[in-house]
Amino acid sequence: MVGLTAINLAALAALVPSTLLAWRRPGSADWNFWAVLVVGFAGPALMLAVQLPAGWSAGLGQALWATIAATLLVFAAVVLMAKPASRLALLLMPYLLLLALAATIVGARQISSEAAGPAAAWLDVHILVSVLTYALVTLAAVAGLAVLLQESALKRRRPTRLTPLLPSVADCERLELRLMGVAELVLGLGLLTGMATEYMERGKLVAIDHKTIFAFAAFLAIALLLWLRRSSGLRGRRAARLALAAYLLLTLAYIGVKVVQQVIIGR
Repeated sequence: MVGLTAINLAALAALVPSTLLAWRRPGSADWNFWAVLVVGFAGPALMLAVQLPAGWSAGLGQALWATIAATLLVFAAVVLMAKPASRLALLLMPYLLLLALAATIVGARQISSEAAGPAAAWLDVHILVSVLTYALVTLAAVAGLAVLLQESALKRRRPTRLTPLLPSVADCERLELRLMGVAELVLGLGLLTGMATEYMERGKLVAIDHKTIFAFAAFLAIALLLWLRRSSGLRGRRAARLALAAYLLLTLAYIGVKVVQQVIIGR
């Protein structure tokens, strides 16, 4: 237990250098940026490497560490394809640091899954797809938040110290749209694998619970955003707010239910 606590703290500390660098040298994508990003990823990856041999846990702590690791991987891939995205680290890294702090406080409570046989295989795919979806939508929401901050500053004609350091509104909108497009496809796959798991375990396709309702609502919100962007050219603050709404719905489905069950109710 003491060893796991030490690894928890080390994983938390690993995210500090990338957070500090994002604020001290915003927009840099040099070797320093990649070095601290690798260090930041190594902490959550180590936590998962220690925990996963015992099987995937339905615990909140492991879900948060998986989210952080997946988001850093997706962020690295996005920066490789679009260098201006590195400026989103200003908003992303403090958020991930807060998630890591929450994961450390919650601890590594192990709540095993009951799936077995064919259902276990579908469950593994479903978990992987769910984590990837949340990482994609998280980055899209961060890009949307950057749009809101910049358009608010432009409207007031009073730029803050933060807004000039973020990617341009056009760059953020492109990232938001592309990430949401990929997230919609992956989320659709996640819903299908979830239905397959539910059918294998209980003989029905859809479980009517809070998680399922929020997940389908997020899917519809993203679909609405993509349709409005294509049909009416929706962009700016309205598109960003819809992206943040989809992120909130997915957060309620993926993390919110765990918080209620394991922290508030204590199950």
